[in-house]
Amino acid sequence: MRQATNSLSVATRGKGLNEITTAVADWIGEVGIETGLLTVFCRHTSASLIIQENADPDVRTDLEVYFEAIAPEDPGRYVHGMEGPDDMPAHIRTALTSSSLSIPVVDGRMALGTWQGIYLFEHRARPHRREVVLHLIGE
Repeated sequence: MRQATNSLSVATRGKGLNEITTAVADWIGEVGIETGLLTVFCRHTSASLIIQENADPDVRTDLEVYFEAIAPEDPGRYVHGMEGPDDMPAHIRTALTSSSLSIPVVDGRMALGTWQGIYLFEHRARPHRREVVLHLIGE
């Protein structure tokens, strides 16, 4: 049994979905573990991870619009506001998605479906540099 870890730095441009599938897949290829389990972990409370369709960009647009509707920037709506009007909605969006993902690795590749991709979902309005930790265990 082997283990490997890595950290990806993801520069965001503000709110939205940032696909990281290729960067994760490239790292798995470098590690050389053929069968195992990959953990992808976001080290932030105002950004998250999702697995979602990566073929039609309208899916990403609709997701972003939906999250704006269910957790809007409305300073009168939240108690927490010391980091700006986008902070508490960002925490809510993170709570509704995931801070970590588990993905099987089979034959040296993630066992994602044909149209599935891994996304870092930035929930804050301004650009950030986000850290995503990868851990792969297997053989």
